[in-house]
Amino acid sequence: MPSSLDARLARLGELHPRSIDLSLDRIQRLLGQLGHPERNLGRVVHVAGTNGKGSVVAMLAAVQRAAGRTVNAYVSPHLLHFNERMLIDGKPIEDGPLVVALDAAEAANAGEPITFFEITTAAAFLAFGARPAEITILETGLGGRLDATNVVKRPVLTVITPVGLDHCDRLGSTLSEIAAEKAGILKEGIPVVVGRQRPAAMGVITRRARAVQAPMFRHGVEWCLERDVTAARYVDSAGRRTELPTALRGAHQKENAAVVAACIAATPDLAVPEEAAIRGFERVRWPGRLQRLRNGRLAEMAAPSELWLDTGHNPDSAQVLADWGREGPPLRLIVGLLKSKDPASFFSPFRGIAVGVATVSLGSDAAGWGPDELAAAAMSVGLCATPFDSLEAAVRWAGEAETCHRVLMTGSFLLAGQVLRCTEAGEFGIGF
Repeated sequence: MPSSLDARLARLGELHPRSIDLSLDRIQRLLGQLGHPERNLGRVVHVAGTNGKGSVVAMLAAVQRAAGRTVNAYVSPHLLHFNERMLIDGKPIEDGPLVVALDAAEAANAGEPITFFEITTAAAFLAFGARPAEITILETGLGGRLDATNVVKRPVLTVITPVGLDHCDRLGSTLSEIAAEKAGILKEGIPVVVGRQRPAAMGVITRRARAVQAPMFRHGVEWCLERDVTAARYVDSAGRRTELPTALRGAHQKENAAVVAACIAATPDLAVPEEAAIRGFERVRWPGRLQRLRNGRLAEMAAPSELWLDTGHNPDSAQVLADWGREGPPLRLIVGLLKSKDPASFFSPFRGIAVGVATVSLGSDAAGWGPDELAAAAMSVGLCATPFDSLEAAVRWAGEAETCHRVLMTGSFLLAGQVLRCTEAGEFGIGF
């Protein structure tokens, strides 16, 4: 039987079910009815980009909390429970306060057209107002310029993580078009930290920053990531150097940690002692990002192979995962993808790296590719692939290898949710 919270979320999901109509008009109307809670969020950091947004939010929150500050964060999508989208000082919001915020937003909306993301974003602002923090970090849901989070007029900082080709049906078919949408969060005179970008994206972001006179802190210009055999560190043109001993796995997380170090350097509102930054990097936790699963029945079924989970779901994230897969034991993949993703583009980076692919469904209610279709796409780029009727069967196949393998389950937040329901993954939150 669905809980009271589940019933509310299901009802709100039917308010505007057919499409994502990008606009700020509806949420601005609703926030006006609610007394503009978005104006009372403390010091706001607004984060857009294609890849790495969630990890940057998690690390920045962990670093700020290590310095003794309170931090609220709004992220999406969730892995197991909707509550994960609204983090109150590092922990998912409890059902009671969430229900209060959702009910208030629904009553104020009074049946007017609105998207699920818009009304729940308004509810998040209400919830954060009821439990105010010194810093609020907002992750965009889709794009930036017309994203529901882009109603905050004066954040202390904006951040753009690497931009890639994703959500092309909504944001544009070229990197420049997508970058322009992401750069829509920049505000006049407000500093912007920009992660590593392809030249086309960096050019668009730079032009937008100059147009609004936003001070820029760009990877490869004002700061860089310096690596050697044993360590990685942030270095900038002002001579600052910060060690980046992040607990999150993968070389790409050093890039994300460097973005966070740039955020600390970009504005006095986020400045912390170096020892606090290092503690935050060392203790951060962010589920579903190259997460090693050691407990639960799926891990037992995969033994003696290693079982890993990642939410990567686009070509750029696949490339990052393929680079990680070059090291260590042979790599086997278990993949489920939404139909909005191009399977061949996702599988291509794993050519010559993955020794086998199992394809699975995302569930009967999800708009995902069927296992047979995914297997055909994987084989079309030169991978050996087999479709399976269930996640458990795929993991069982992975565990039949004669030697120890790395088994990586990836392709979708929905698949990650399926996996975490079958394992003892621990409490969700940003750690520290």
